[in-house]
Amino acid sequence: MKTRLIAGAACLMVSITLAACSASDDTNTDGPQELTVWLMKDSVSQQLLDRFEKDFERTHKDLDLDIQIQEWEGIGERVTAALASKDAPDVIEVGNTQVAQYSASGGVVDLTGKIEDLGGADWLPGLAEPGKIDGKQYGIPWYAANRVVIYNKELFAEAKVEAPPKTREEWLEITGRLDSGKTQGIYLPGQSWYALAGFIWDEGGDLAVEEGGNWKGALDTPAALKGMDFYKRLQALGKGPKDSDEAEPPQADVFAKGDVAQIISVPGGAKLIEEAAPELKGKIGFFPVPGKTAGKPGSVFIGGSDLIVPVASADPDGAYQVVKALAGARWQTELARTMSYVPNRTSLASVVKDEEGTAAMAAGAAQGRATPNTPNWAAVEASNPIKQYMTSVLTGGDPAEAARTASSSITRTLNS
Repeated sequence: MKTRLIAGAACLMVSITLAACSASDDTNTDGPQELTVWLMKDSVSQQLLDRFEKDFERTHKDLDLDIQIQEWEGIGERVTAALASKDAPDVIEVGNTQVAQYSASGGVVDLTGKIEDLGGADWLPGLAEPGKIDGKQYGIPWYAANRVVIYNKELFAEAKVEAPPKTREEWLEITGRLDSGKTQGIYLPGQSWYALAGFIWDEGGDLAVEEGGNWKGALDTPAALKGMDFYKRLQALGKGPKDSDEAEPPQADVFAKGDVAQIISVPGGAKLIEEAAPELKGKIGFFPVPGKTAGKPGSVFIGGSDLIVPVASADPDGAYQVVKALAGARWQTELARTMSYVPNRTSLASVVKDEEGTAAMAAGAAQGRATPNTPNWAAVEASNPIKQYMTSVLTGGDPAEAARTASSSITRTLNS
């Protein structure tokens, strides 16, 4: 997210259109209009930001960028306060699943009319959909990241596995061969609910569904139960804890010990592994999470960032130019190659083809999905009955009963 605290009158009539304000409002016309941009820490390297800022100001002589880096801690409260103020930043980077929460405040500009100009027909569906609320596009996709399978090439070779699996059933068979007395076929913690979500989506289920204006937890549907059953079968082919997620202990540290054949992680996890175990450098490979059929990777949760324009921006037209540049083909290509992200449009997937991890991620991103598009989903994650449900099933609990309990909890939270 990017921050800028510019003084000046907010143009209240910009709520539906960017053309409502002009430079003649309360803006200083003696020099370039300053635009404040909030970006999140570590989203982009400083070198890339410097290049973007220099190029943007060269091609937009009337605009001057003030890019401010924001810490993740407490960012929700800061963005909420900024959107409610009369002195908001002009452009803010937000998590793609946070758009619903922020747009509910009424402080975010509706950019639906700009979709065609931004090449929206080419956007990754899983990244673009969370930015669309009630048919209106408030968040513009910026970049994506999703999980892949990171594997130990040496252990695969020892087990005479010549190529990564293409289907779920093949994945189970290969992982079973890799799981021996001295090697874990896969390290999969019991509460990796983002991985579970992908298996549920592949079965045609969901975490929650909207019916008649109300939300309902959907973990107890037959499709969702099939997804959980696959998770249980896969998780049993390793020694992952049943009552914690991938952060406890950090799964990169577990993989670094050298006796784990696979983990499910974003590709960047490989860098952490190599830092902990330099001897594994060159021995790590990547492949998309397999799907039910060979021609299509499995569904994955697609995270990433969107760009929003606050209603209180002093220069919404200038703010849009920043969004257009950052989301455009040139800087999407630069961002993907520099930061190993998946670009926001399907036609640019080839720009990362030479990087094995990012290429695997891009292939999976085509089947990317997001969590239920409701402002209250953040409250579900806070208590996270999905994790409790998974642990219950993996420790011998009745899947149907545990799913009903979790679904009821999700229903109450989403409709509160």
